[in-house]
Amino acid sequence: MSTRELDAAAITDPVLRSAYAHCRRLNARHGKTYFLATRLLPIERRPAVHALYGFARWADDIVDDLEDTAPPAERATALRRLQHHLDHALRTGTSSEPVAAALADTARRYDIDPQHFTDFMASMRQDLEVSEYPTYHDLERYMHGSAAVIGLQILPVLGTVVPREEAAPHAAALGTAFQLTNFLRDVGEDLDRGRTYLPGELLAAHGVDRGLLQWSRATGRRDTRITAALMAAAALTRDTYRIAAPGLAMLDPVSRPCIRTAFVLYGAILDAVADDGYAVLHRRAVVPRRRRATVACDGLCRLAAARLRHRLNGGGPPPPSPEPAGYTPPHLTYGVRRRPSPKEPV
Repeated sequence: MSTRELDAAAITDPVLRSAYAHCRRLNARHGKTYFLATRLLPIERRPAVHALYGFARWADDIVDDLEDTAPPAERATALRRLQHHLDHALRTGTSSEPVAAALADTARRYDIDPQHFTDFMASMRQDLEVSEYPTYHDLERYMHGSAAVIGLQILPVLGTVVPREEAAPHAAALGTAFQLTNFLRDVGEDLDRGRTYLPGELLAAHGVDRGLLQWSRATGRRDTRITAALMAAAALTRDTYRIAAPGLAMLDPVSRPCIRTAFVLYGAILDAVADDGYAVLHRRAVVPRRRRATVACDGLCRLAAARLRHRLNGGGPPPPSPEPAGYTPPHLTYGVRRRPSPKEPV
């Protein structure tokens, strides 16, 4: 990790500096889109994001590494060990495991609710026990721990110009949108792991079941019913981005370029999936390098402008946000748009 980042974050203990550096390497190696966006954060906040990502990466590798042939019982044991390290680190502030040590330090510095980590671990254990989700409601309960709480964990690091609880639902929605994007992009790989994260009722609405998905994966052949189901999943994901969008303007202005860049790049994955004809069962959709570079340059320009406005403002309260106001998104029932009822959450 850049010593400038650690110095700016006032992380002076040699053991902790080494722990944060380990987390940064995990982020750089595995989370290319995420790491690129993190580079747009104020330098003193980057180590905390690396720690949060490093912990999520550690757990995810236990349950999802295709190259790891360990049986479920061994993976469950590894998760229990991780839970032990997490509990000890949050309780004492120390750990022999670098990722846990950095995470505990970040949680203390930014007053992150420990329940978010508990909920995350519960969803990780669920990955070893559940292979499909009959309804979107079932999937939402899983995504609360696996994705929504990631947004809630990072929110204190980003900072807000409104009370944190006002921004929290949008942060949670953004974490969910990112994961729904990954689910769509990785349908084929998840099938290889014995799982599908597309709700059964969404698939059934288009005449699709797991058997048809597996046939398409195995033979390389396409089916219009599968394409229709994947298009519905993409539309549902885009609606979730719309719920998240108003939260961008609620963030500290110097953090907005980072999250906006991630927002745009993950949305571009949906575009890449569509441009590739929804062939996600046969190959992974990739955002073109030129597109990634363009978005990153835009983020840098926005970051420079935000810092300039902050300096011109004397370092005091931020100026009004240039971000457009959000709007209430339409809801989606598996490809058929409908207006939400007055009692329906948005």
